Amino acid sequence: MGEQQFSATSLQGKFIVFDGPDGSGKSTQITRFVEWCRGQGLTVKEVREPGGTSIGEQIREVLLATKNVEMTLPCEMLLYMASRAQLMEQEVIPAIERGEIVVADRFISATLVYQGYAGGLPVHWIEQVGEVALQEKWPDLTIIFDVDGETASRRLNPLLDRMELKGQTFHKKVREGFLALAENEPEKYAVIDSTAPIDAVEEGVHALVQERFCSSFSSK
Repeated sequence: MGEQQFSATSLQGKFIVFDGPDGSGKSTQITRFVEWCRGQGLTVKEVREPGGTSIGEQIREVLLATKNVEMTLPCEMLLYMASRAQLMEQEVIPAIERGEIVVADRFISATLVYQGYAGGLPVHWIEQVGEVALQEKWPDLTIIFDVDGETASRRLNPLLDRMELKGQTFHKKVREGFLALAENEPEKYAVIDSTAPIDAVEEGVHALVQERFCSSFSSK
């Protein structure tokens, strides 16, 4: 029996997030995945966080500016959520309703980890605010690209933003937080080892999507 071909309809209206520690290589994998989806005939709405809208991009500038050292943790969390709320209503929900696949570069998983597990805010606070920002429309799958600290540091742009400058201890907690999310809620999260070669990581993404959403699949 020959190889079955992927049915693009399996991913229509799905919301998939790519997340992980800084330097995990997720941005490279997003680019490849979006290109692959479009090659399969899917309409893709690609968004990034914070940002993705005119208002969100203005919030992003405030969040990532290295001069904003006095920003409190609750303020930081709420600004991320404000950007997310705008993105959901303006871009994500309409795209899902049109039957497009939405692919996000970071999402609420990042806030749960950076401001929650690593930052110290109670996670249930973040979840409560998240229910408002997301309008209860959580992602169908969040793919976490796991990477050790040494590999991640080699991959980072030397011009670090405010979040990337938080230090090794903080980023160790970030990694642990992402892994904890996946362990605690395996139905929402999945982990891929992003220290592997780029092509192997991409194949892992395809296999994961097949497992979660597709009855038949071809990566060709």
